[in-house]
Amino acid sequence: MGWKIKGRGRTRQRSGEMNKTEAAYAEVLEYMRMEGSVAWYLFEGWKFRLADRTFYTPDFIVMMADGSLQAHEVKGHWEDDARVKIKVAAEMHPIKFIAVKPLPKREGGGWSEEVI
Repeated sequence: MGWKIKGRGRTRQRSGEMNKTEAAYAEVLEYMRMEGSVAWYLFEGWKFRLADRTFYTPDFIVMMADGSLQAHEVKGHWEDDARVKIKVAAEMHPIKFIAVKPLPKREGGGWSEEVI
């Protein structure tokens, strides 16, 4: 499972391992693949170079049924550095970047999307 980073007060997953929120979103993507709106997706499959020694790895690269590519970032809570990185990546690369966040059950559940 995950490991604790001292001083940060939160658990981080190891690279290549999905957390619960990412795993739940992977189920959504799999359903979309089976129903035909998504052709393909990959977890942490691409790394975008933003500057010297600065990279951004989106949670999912998604190919839609029409062949267009999207980078999906799954967040329960945004840290400032993550928001900056996805915005820089969106400015530098010609694909759509989408942030997805689970909605609470009291709000009907599901996912909210924000195009970056």
